[in-house]
Amino acid sequence: MKRITLFLCLSAAIHAAELRIGSSTASITPDKPVALAGQFGTRISQSVEAPIIAAAVAIESVEGGKVVDQSILISCDLVGIHHSVLAQFRQHLKPLLPDFDVRKVIVSATHTHTAPVTSEIPEETLITYPIPKDGVMQPAEYTAFLVERMSQAAVQAWKSRKPGGVSWTLGFAQIGENRRSVFADGHAQMYAKTNDARFRHMEAGSDSGIETLFFWNAEKQLQAVAINVACPSQEVESRSALNADFWHDAREQLKAKLNLPDLTVLGWCGAAGDQSPHPQYRRDAEARMIKLLGLTRQQELGRRISNAVFDTLDAAKADIRTDAPFGHIVEDLPLPPRKILEREYADAKKNIAQYSVVEKPDNRVITMLKLEQGIVKRFEEADKLPPYDMELHVLRLGDIAITTNTFELYLDWGIQMKARSPAQQTFVLQLANGCGMYLPTALAIQGGSYSGLPHVNKVGPEAGQILVDQTVRAMQVLFPASPAAK
Repeated sequence: MKRITLFLCLSAAIHAAELRIGSSTASITPDKPVALAGQFGTRISQSVEAPIIAAAVAIESVEGGKVVDQSILISCDLVGIHHSVLAQFRQHLKPLLPDFDVRKVIVSATHTHTAPVTSEIPEETLITYPIPKDGVMQPAEYTAFLVERMSQAAVQAWKSRKPGGVSWTLGFAQIGENRRSVFADGHAQMYAKTNDARFRHMEAGSDSGIETLFFWNAEKQLQAVAINVACPSQEVESRSALNADFWHDAREQLKAKLNLPDLTVLGWCGAAGDQSPHPQYRRDAEARMIKLLGLTRQQELGRRISNAVFDTLDAAKADIRTDAPFGHIVEDLPLPPRKILEREYADAKKNIAQYSVVEKPDNRVITMLKLEQGIVKRFEEADKLPPYDMELHVLRLGDIAITTNTFELYLDWGIQMKARSPAQQTFVLQLANGCGMYLPTALAIQGGSYSGLPHVNKVGPEAGQILVDQTVRAMQVLFPASPAAK
């Protein structure tokens, strides 16, 4: 009842008020080689192909000189935002912004697989990398640097806030595709050969929407944009170089089109746990077109995103809101742990027996053995497992809703949220304020394969439905007059 009472009190205060906007960008590119996160093997960066950044937007609504609500939104070119990193960042930020509620900071990751490792805490990481000590910046050192730079971006954005406005648009571009193929026997496989005679269909669909939130100053000059794309930025995921992936190209191309070199661009990864920028079919046709265009595929994806945003710019200029309703709900949401199936338990015990006899195990074998042992323990101690506590954020800004989760959230969960939302348009941010691993659908667990296996699932479909229902309930509180909220 406590949370419901809080929601009701908040909903009564949601009405139009003056908006104040600030923005900033900071480099989070290290000046030393680092270990890169996202693959099973250790990769040490040899160069910087495309710099990684933290982009921040501060939002505050004010009425009669009093603050109604506030937020700072930060997007980072990282594989994820570990809980320990978020805790360090908030602790560092609090004395710098004593009048700001640090619980209302949202830090999300673009999920590039060519950015530094930020945590070596076993409970937070799927893989523990053996990292050379000499000549390589260690994760703890990089995290300290990261926290400092994120704080700089947040403080500058907050202190630069001035009266301004927002607008939002919807464009379209094909960026992500479902990466899980289903075969005649019902099993699924990630990145499978779809020209196999046993191939039947992709497990789920994709979302080509490019949802854009524009931030303007009082003179109606564009100062920042946030772009929501249902695809992780992992086109160049296996390289040994720092690279912000297609978000770098989207940012640079958009800045060039607008002639705004200082524009702040937030890349928001939507629900995309089963999505990928890699073509699953029509590969040869796409490769031919990119060659004819004289681009790399990374550049082509950036071109599609920047074009989709640019094409809606006139519409955005025509509907700038300077007094839009603004509200920000933060809730700690306990979610039940993923249930380990009997067949998964049996498979884990078989795999443990096989991995245990490997004479010279490499890092992948060591990682898999640790994961299989974890599956056995989770099955045998199911009644003792605590819930997974997720920090849920739901915002209203004008007629749009913004919601966050910590997972690599399968697209179907995000579609549920958008379809049931009482808002005119809904932005879904995954990998925000935590790393909860994949949140698969029941269909994915049935099909098996990576991302549908318990090794990379802290929670399962039961938790997914709770997350959707609670997110929708919070949105309904922020949009009480909407027919969908009844």
